[in-house]
Parts: sequence; structure tokens; C-alpha cells
Amino acid sequence: MADTLLQICGVSAAVEGEEILHDVSLNINKGETHVLMGPNGAGKSTLGNVLMGNPVYALTGGSILFDGEDISKESADKRACRGMFLSFQNPLEVPGLALDSFIRNALRQRTGKNVKFMQFNKDLMNTMKLLNMDPSYAERDLNVGFSGGEKKKSEILQLLMMNPRFAILDETDSGLDVDAVKTVSEGIREYQKREDGALLIITHNAKILESLHVDYTHVLVKGRIVKTGDASLVEEIGKNGFEQFL
Repeated sequence: MADTLLQICGVSAAVEGEEILHDVSLNINKGETHVLMGPNGAGKSTLGNVLMGNPVYALTGGSILFDGEDISKESADKRACRGMFLSFQNPLEVPGLALDSFIRNALRQRTGKNVKFMQFNKDLMNTMKLLNMDPSYAERDLNVGFSGGEKKKSEILQLLMMNPRFAILDETDSGLDVDAVKTVSEGIREYQKREDGALLIITHNAKILESLHVDYTHVLVKGRIVKTGDASLVEEIGKNGFEQFL
């Protein structure tokens, strides 16, 4: 299909020889927002890492197609150049590399073009303002000394600046207070306004989804998708939890 961006076809995956995902399949179209929910240990983050090509996770079955091309054996950097993006549940600290330099270099690698310095700085400052980020953080080492909330804002800043075709947000709301969840949600909403961008939001908490448009919700339990529904499934889980799916 012309609108299909990502196809996950019967994917099974293992970590250190232990199979975590079992025959997972779903399609994500351009412009759609999908939510992946499930209890702790269900395999949600594993799926995100497998999609992004993290070499720690071994694909043991199935295939991954992006824009109709099989990327199952591609490295993470090649997938990033195609326009895939993964925000981490626990963002890494990188001493010696400033946040603005990291984003600028990532943009250059993804597009293969030089980034115009003045326009980049203007866009960066405007985006940081949207996320209520202190402008001085742009010159600080990536995530070094950042609070948990600032690290998550940094991830959303990267999302908005890099404008990927497909973004995986892994537990972006983890450890955030109410105000930070609101700010991060606003950043995700801003991304949703952009034409054709698709999202897979991985979470076990419905709070961050309250102000977001959701097309499909998937429940992952013990490495298998056990139910798929629309946004109303998020509300159902918020009320009743995951007990009904165990």
C-alpha cells in the first residue's frame, strides 16, 4: 500500500539467547500514531530496539519493511538515515559533545547536506522555547548533569529538530512530574502536526496520551500482541489495568 510506512511481519527477537518477542505483526501508515502498552517486562522496549536495529537484540524470525524495503539486516545508523528515530527510556550522557552539536551533526548525516548555521540556531532556540528549556542547555554536554525531565525534553527537542519520518518514543513519560509530562505532550503534539510523520509511543501509563491523538492501541503481553483497538482501549486500560490481558 502506498501509505504504508512500516511493516512488522511476524517478528521474533531474542536477547542473549532468550526469546522475548514472539511473532509480532503490525502495519503503521504515514501520519498515524500507534501506542504500544503493556505491563513491565512485556517486551515493549525490546520491540523499539529491534525496529531501530540495536545489535544487542537478535532478530530470530520475521522481517521489518520500511517504505516497502526490507531493512531487517540494516544497521541502526542506516535506519536513522532513512528517517527512523528512537528516544530512549534512559537517555545516555555523552561528555564532550554539546547538545546543539549533536543535533546539527545528526541532521547533516541524515540529510547528507550542510546545515545552515544561522537558520539552525533560530530553529533550535524556537523549539527550546516551545519545550520550556533553558537556552543554555544547547551548549551543555549531551544530557550531562541534566535532570530526568530535562533529559526527556532533550529527546523531544531532537525529535522536533530532526523531524524523522518515523519516531519510536520509549517510555518518554517515565519519571516525569505533571508539568514535565504536559510539556513533553505539547512537543509530541507539535510533531503530530507535521505531514506524514508516524509515531509509535511505548508506555505503560496513559497519562501522557490524554492530550494526544491516537489512531491505534496495541497491548503487548509476554512478547505477543494480545489486543489491538483504537484510542478507547487506552481509556479502558486506564480504568482497569492490564489484569484482563494476563
